[in-house]
Amino acid sequence: MFLKHYANCSDRKLIEQLNSNLDYQFFCDIELGFERLTNYKIVSQIRCELAEKLDINSIEKILFNSWKNEIENPNQIVMDATCYESEVRYPSIQKLLWESVHWLYNQLRKTCSILGVKMIRSKYIKWKKRYQGFSKMRRKTKSKRISLTRGLLNLLSKFINFEKELSENHNIEFIALYYKRINTIQRIYKQQKDHFDTGEKIKDRIVSIQKDYIRPIVRGKEVKPVEFGAKVNKVQIDGISFIEHINFNAFHEGNRFIQTVQKAQGLTRKKVKIAGADKIYAANKNRKHCSSKNIETDFIPKGKKPKNHKEKKQLRAIIAKERATRLEGSFGKDKEYYHLRKIKAKTKKNEILWIFFGIHTGNALEIGRRKIAKTAQQVA
Repeated sequence: MFLKHYANCSDRKLIEQLNSNLDYQFFCDIELGFERLTNYKIVSQIRCELAEKLDINSIEKILFNSWKNEIENPNQIVMDATCYESEVRYPSIQKLLWESVHWLYNQLRKTCSILGVKMIRSKYIKWKKRYQGFSKMRRKTKSKRISLTRGLLNLLSKFINFEKELSENHNIEFIALYYKRINTIQRIYKQQKDHFDTGEKIKDRIVSIQKDYIRPIVRGKEVKPVEFGAKVNKVQIDGISFIEHINFNAFHEGNRFIQTVQKAQGLTRKKVKIAGADKIYAANKNRKHCSSKNIETDFIPKGKKPKNHKEKKQLRAIIAKERATRLEGSFGKDKEYYHLRKIKAKTKKNEILWIFFGIHTGNALEIGRRKIAKTAQQVA
């Protein structure tokens, strides 16, 4: 898994490189010789097995203990949150409803063929052509969107009722994934039907029938106001990043300040003296916690200026620069070089594992560079 994120490549490409790269074989402690690995799915199988056993907190403690000799300032931390996006298409209402209709229609046709039952009349072909025509429109008017949404909701309702009828009248068993997908489609229909009838905001909105755990996360960025993926609150100790909290639902990172400080102290076994965070963390509760624990921050102070305000201003500038360069720079580095731009895993646990290895691959390489530099200094 380390090599996958280090090489920033697909599973198939990783196996091809492993077959031809002696350095990769040496790293994995294998010697293929003239033999070749042909089952590229072994990478996915290993990922699925590891995902079931992943315990982020306990593993990160082990990693920190291995790296602590290369971490010079364990009592200085910075923190921030980012979103690691999943590979899903942009989820408009019409796309989501059509995917549900299309999948359920194909499943019903297969089921009817097996049972020898006549398929329900639905005018599926007509609605398929209407959706294709709609998707090609450059300007999708409100009336067109409403009309298509109403038709797809009615068609999806007909298919859901027919599927229930088949399940009740015939003794047929499907795999667990089928029942999970049916349940997801039923929830999608209920959410979109209520929204269409009332116009109320959808709570816990499902945006993908394949990844029902993904939720829209409003980030407020100019280019990407909404992102779809896992939101991660990271704490960085002397340039080495650790995962404090990860969730596919939106959360307010400002409420995680105290937990982040506690996470760092649990790893380092030392009291935090300096903590850097942006203004969203600067709530009164967090300020009081820092004052009671004598933790210096880069929060803009309230009230009258203290006597040593010039020195504190300089310290805040240094902390803010550290956060803006090292921590926020690590976000872009993870996404650009360590395979976290778009998470291609298919399940929730696999996505968390994917993010975990992406972040700690970057950490391992940074620790390796520090060890090389230290060795070079000792030799010199």
